[in-house]
Amino acid sequence: MKWEDVRKLYPNQYVKLMILKSHLEEDKKIVTDVALVNIIDDSKTATKELLKSKDDTIVYHTGSEKIVIEMRKPTGLRSIR
Repeated sequence: MKWEDVRKLYPNQYVKLMILKSHLEEDKKIVTDVALVNIIDDSKTATKELLKSKDDTIVYHTGSEKIVIEMRKPTGLRSIR
């Protein structure tokens, strides 16, 4: 299902989605095709669902025109032994 279709069917709502198709543009993941998993009632529940999400499952608000996920590079310090 295209993101535009999800937005039309469920305006101004949080939805839980499975990412089916995406591509990278620099350090951003642009999602183009999704599968609707669940409709979420409020922002508090949306936050809980987002924290439980793994792999290619996300929670997003249909008020956004595009699904853009900023990719972070892992940072950390390694000790030298």
